[in-house]
Amino acid sequence: MSAEGSEPDTAPLVQLRGVTKSFGAVQALTGVDLDIQTGQVTALVGDNGAGKSSLVKTISGLWEPDKGDILWEGSPVRLRSPKAAEALGITTIYQDLALCDNLDIVQNMFLGHERLRHLTLDEASMEITARDTLTELNVTTIRSIRQPVASLSGGQRQSVAVAKAVMSKAKLVIMDEPTAALGVAQTTMVLSLIKRLAGRGDTVLMISHNLPDVFEVADRIAVLRLGRVVASGPAATFDSQVVVDYMTTGRSDRGSNGDHAGDEH
Repeated sequence: MSAEGSEPDTAPLVQLRGVTKSFGAVQALTGVDLDIQTGQVTALVGDNGAGKSSLVKTISGLWEPDKGDILWEGSPVRLRSPKAAEALGITTIYQDLALCDNLDIVQNMFLGHERLRHLTLDEASMEITARDTLTELNVTTIRSIRQPVASLSGGQRQSVAVAKAVMSKAKLVIMDEPTAALGVAQTTMVLSLIKRLAGRGDTVLMISHNLPDVFEVADRIAVLRLGRVVASGPAATFDSQVVVDYMTTGRSDRGSNGDHAGDEH
């Protein structure tokens, strides 16, 4: 929830209500409420151990919550597996990107979804689709769609992973630390790619420690601390110091706290 008058007109694509997850004595998530707005970039931030990975794995179907509800386009859903999440249109791009270095770009983009024609691989069709998808995302730095993924830079690898998600008709793309370990130019490439995704009407949930990157692309920010959402709202109602306050103490005395409904519930 956010300040009055700043909510989008469209209904959220994903809504979490009271989502709780524990592992033995370890409480990973406690009563998490979160809206992920359609066609926007929501940044999820928090210190190590705040619950970011647990939340992502819950939304992506790896773990079912112990309590609480997940709503997809307004209807309750049970995400019992990654396949169930993918069937809805949820694609998660983890830090390792799950790309095969020994395969080329086309082979990676169609891995597990290869096209057949007369019982043989339809290489021409796959090449055209792969090239068109990369062009649509304005990925211009790749020399050949037949070059091995091992030969790509970090930013180019992210581009291939995102293009694969777009090609699978993902409605929600979850990106886990997409700019980690990238240089300035590669980071700029990936942030531009995230903006283009949102510009296409896709929804992005971005997990990042890098606050300048967050403020570069995020429409909304949600702050996790010790498994709880302690603040959420439009990115314009935060600044870096306010985010750090929430991350470290769960509250902030700077600015208007009314902008960030979600202060310790």
